[in-house]
Amino acid sequence: MSQLDNNINKPTTSDKGKNVAVISYITLVGWVVAYVMNQDEANRSSLSTFHLRQMAGIAILGIVGSLFNVIPFVGWIVGLVAALGTFVFWIMGLISAINGEEKPVPVVGELIQEKLADVIK
Repeated sequence: MSQLDNNINKPTTSDKGKNVAVISYITLVGWVVAYVMNQDEANRSSLSTFHLRQMAGIAILGIVGSLFNVIPFVGWIVGLVAALGTFVFWIMGLISAINGEEKPVPVVGELIQEKLADVIK
């Protein structure tokens, strides 16, 4: 068996980073698993770290948006809009991770990267 045959099924570093990035969007448990995987130097990449930050920021936005639900009528509308926005951001982030892109979500993506840069490395 040649050296080429041995390397066919081995994931590359970019594949590992992409896997961690996609896993980070699959529930809170998936995010924690991806975070732990990203702490290993062999799995860490800028792509995986980028998407861990994006998903953490999207989750924070969802939690903050849900706080409006305690306010009758107007709060319910704001909470619903926030929930829909969070869902759209989640889908956009997941698609970006699947495509292997470091594309921030609209409006808040750059802010998320900036604010969480020191927290998630």
